[in-house]
Amino acid sequence: MKKIIYTLALAATLWSCKTGSSSGAANVVGVNIDLIDVKDDKVLVTVTPPQIKTDQVIYSIPKTVPGTYSTDNYGKFSDDFKAFDAKGNPLAVKRIDDNSWSISDAKKLKKVTYLVGDTFDTEKGTGFGNDDVFSPAGTNINAGVNFMVNTHGFVGYFQDKLDIPYKVTITHPETLWGATSMTDQDASNTSDVFTTPRYAVLVENPIMYSKPDYTTFNVNGMEILIAVYSPTGKFTAESITPEMKTIMTAQKNFLGKVNATKKYTVLLYLSSMAKDDAHGFGALEHPTATTVVLPESMPKEKLVESMKDVVSHEFFHIVTPLTIHSKEIQYFDYNAPKMSEHLWMYEGVTEYFANLFQINQGLITEPEFYTRIADKIEQAKGLNDTMSFTVMSKNVLEQPYKDQYLNVYQKGALIGMCIDIIIREKSNGERGILDLMHKLSDEYGVEKPFNDDELFAKITQLTYPEVGEFLTKYVQGTTPIPYDFYLAKVGVGNASEKVPGSIFIKGQAPYIGVDQATKIISVRPKIDLNVFFSNLNLKANDQILAVNGKTYNLDNIYDLITESENWKENDPITIKIKRDGKEQTIKGTVKIPFEEKDTFKAIDASKEKLKNAWLKG
Repeated sequence: MKKIIYTLALAATLWSCKTGSSSGAANVVGVNIDLIDVKDDKVLVTVTPPQIKTDQVIYSIPKTVPGTYSTDNYGKFSDDFKAFDAKGNPLAVKRIDDNSWSISDAKKLKKVTYLVGDTFDTEKGTGFGNDDVFSPAGTNINAGVNFMVNTHGFVGYFQDKLDIPYKVTITHPETLWGATSMTDQDASNTSDVFTTPRYAVLVENPIMYSKPDYTTFNVNGMEILIAVYSPTGKFTAESITPEMKTIMTAQKNFLGKVNATKKYTVLLYLSSMAKDDAHGFGALEHPTATTVVLPESMPKEKLVESMKDVVSHEFFHIVTPLTIHSKEIQYFDYNAPKMSEHLWMYEGVTEYFANLFQINQGLITEPEFYTRIADKIEQAKGLNDTMSFTVMSKNVLEQPYKDQYLNVYQKGALIGMCIDIIIREKSNGERGILDLMHKLSDEYGVEKPFNDDELFAKITQLTYPEVGEFLTKYVQGTTPIPYDFYLAKVGVGNASEKVPGSIFIKGQAPYIGVDQATKIISVRPKIDLNVFFSNLNLKANDQILAVNGKTYNLDNIYDLITESENWKENDPITIKIKRDGKEQTIKGTVKIPFEEKDTFKAIDASKEKLKNAWLKG
């Protein structure tokens, strides 16, 4: 999973089998999802069970799904749960908790029905620091327009029946097409039929229904499908495909032999940012797919940049945890999950690869790579640097560990970097962490999990004692990592650079605020304004009514932030304000606030060969 903090500090303060029929055959769970007759923004789901041999059975919708590391209780979005016998008579049902229902006289059970509401409607924030379901793991029901069918939000499982095949039939408007890595076995334009050998495979295969907008291309034997839902049509699949092809070709070249996936689907949902639309931006990985949610208001340049980062991260999850993983992941319990100790690898190494491959394949420059490393170090400093990473991972669903999850993208990636450097140094540049992941993939694999407490010993055996010592001291232990020490091994040291900052926000502190009652945007008082404001003579409490002829308020403040990211130094700008009750128009030019930031650069020429092996090997 990859979450993106989309800046709104200011609005708030911003995965062929013979399945038989779906009519209750003993060896299949049949599911029908009706996307045509949507009532009150809810979808009817009908489930025909396999043969039940007990007097009572429990049907559950997931509490947590792989890759989210959060408790989301998807069952709470379903209601009107009913169970029937062969004659259509109701059976007694009792709701046990948010996610599970107990059905009596279960030997007679022939059908279950319930209504599913979507999660996008319930989101309140940006996906962080609240109880929202992370949008790429969520569901959307927009009748006749778009359905984001993350299957875990619509389909559940019967107790002890997780390994039984599923046959899912989805009826949908003829105008909508379902993008997915699964194969539709029905030629109809209004009905899709998908079969999976077990529940876990169904859960790993999202489907997005919308007006057909997709492209396909082949990368080194892998078929790639890019599908886009853009509410206003601002973006199309074709408009982002060249960049996606470049990125995914580079990723396949970087990975080498690890991946044998034949089809991979990218589902991009662009949010309108309306109150009842998605607000949690980023992506969720699956073995053959990625769901991505981003704001439609982003400029093309920023959208492609975000897609590059999130899709790169999710694609590299093919390595871990989708290939290399522990028993906690192999035998995932959707309603009583046990978490693994190794988020440093699942998310951290994945995030490291998502950056390393870009310098390795020539997509970014050396200084750009160093800036990314410096940013991760800075971000990690803002989190608990003395918390054991393995302890945090094992307990990530609980506080205080839950609040430290973001560090998997920061310190987790830096852990991967340090291990990479150690292996490069000890092997005279011949091998790195990618070689280690190749070996772990050969040792384990999709169907062979490792024991959590045995991984460090196995990694040490496959690499060097120094790697084992690092893992024990800095990953399992509580000692902060001396990044300068490890970067010095490849001749890299501290430096500084001037970089353009955000116009309306510094760090997490906004220069503008919003009156929730009137929705008016104004310049915040008692704050040192940057050069953008001073150059235009904008003052505290000035109300910002329009910029370059476009009116802004709370409803479209995201547009103002994203559009400001495209402004260039000395661009002409016109701002309509109200000051002391009087409206006035200010004309001038854009001045970008620049900030001094820590970074790194190569300072030891004697280590250049090792450095080049690290970045380009």
